[in-house]
Amino acid sequence: MDTIQIALLAFVQGLTEFLPISSSGHLILAPLLFGYQLQQLSFDVAVHLGTLTAVVLYFRRDLAIMAKAMFASFGQRSMLDRDAHLGWMIVIATLPLLVLGLPLKAVLEVLRQDEQLIALVIATTSIGFGLLLWYADLRGLRKRDEHTLNWIGALIIGCFQAVAIIPGTSRSGITITAGLFLGLTRQAASRFSFLLSIPTILLAGLIASKDLIGSTQPVDWYALCLGALLSFITAYLTIYYFLRFIERVSMLPFVLYRVLLGGLIFLLVLM
Repeated sequence: MDTIQIALLAFVQGLTEFLPISSSGHLILAPLLFGYQLQQLSFDVAVHLGTLTAVVLYFRRDLAIMAKAMFASFGQRSMLDRDAHLGWMIVIATLPLLVLGLPLKAVLEVLRQDEQLIALVIATTSIGFGLLLWYADLRGLRKRDEHTLNWIGALIIGCFQAVAIIPGTSRSGITITAGLFLGLTRQAASRFSFLLSIPTILLAGLIASKDLIGSTQPVDWYALCLGALLSFITAYLTIYYFLRFIERVSMLPFVLYRVLLGGLIFLLVLM
């Protein structure tokens, strides 16, 4: 991988992991559009590590408070305080991925074997789930914060998240969609989505690392380190600005982008 390709893919991962436009879809599309060979799994792991570091660093105070509150809640019979409650809801929302993740990952591996098919899947999911995001943003009550989620709502968001293994769906997009349907504000749905990304990206990274252990492919440490660093910087800035502006700008710009992107892919593939 040359430096331009590394920077492009790291920027794509850092930007799209937390925007509701699908990081996995863009990581597959970018090499196809620019004529690059599809990057190795090790590079995907590296740039995901960069985004994981960014979200942990950004929410470090929230995570420390939640961890302390969750630890204190063991054996407690009274009602959980709001921080412990939020922490356990994130744990519950992660459970569907443990059940559905591996079967859906197997489907993804099949799809990746056919470039035209994967492009059509990305186009379809980009448009379909983009319109669903628009509908949720339009119809959602947007009155609750993330601390008000109950275990049923957390499971619903977790089930939505599992579907995001299919490229083009967008993990952040589908979880924000679910949060909006449940009455969360845009910022609350986004914050819960970003916090939920921490165990999700960690689990995905562990599974991918397991696949890499038996691999005989040479490791390009320059590409991995530079990719992780650039994706970290991009992801941190994306989280910072997204949470500050989302209540004012709504989800419409992201929906329009997804529809236009899906339409363009259909045009290029079917021409």
